[in-house]
Amino acid sequence: MDSSGSPQSVVHQHGGSGVSARRVGLGRYRNGAYWFPGIVQSDNSGRVTIAYDNGDRETLPANLVKAYNWGVGTRVECNWKNGGTWYAGKITALRGGAVSIAYDDGDKENTSTGKCRSR
Repeated sequence: MDSSGSPQSVVHQHGGSGVSARRVGLGRYRNGAYWFPGIVQSDNSGRVTIAYDNGDRETLPANLVKAYNWGVGTRVECNWKNGGTWYAGKITALRGGAVSIAYDDGDKENTSTGKCRSR
């Protein structure tokens, strides 16, 4: 985060078509217990609008948005095969919105960041 408490600009890779500077962040969707990844669309008067990687969008108080900090080794929970059940694991590879997960039970999955969350 920068000195105002807003997510910092970071480099975000898009599907192999090039690199662009985007403000990527993690938001506490509906003030819940989990952080979900997305693109910060605006930051005005202590309110941040974030477009989540899963397609949802909301405006939150700035204290419910933080800088994107996922990388290889980060512990996350992902929606296994998009079936509605979330399982814990670690990120083993990350490129833009594509993520590889090694689940705690030994299963592996290639999925998207929009299907994952962190605590």
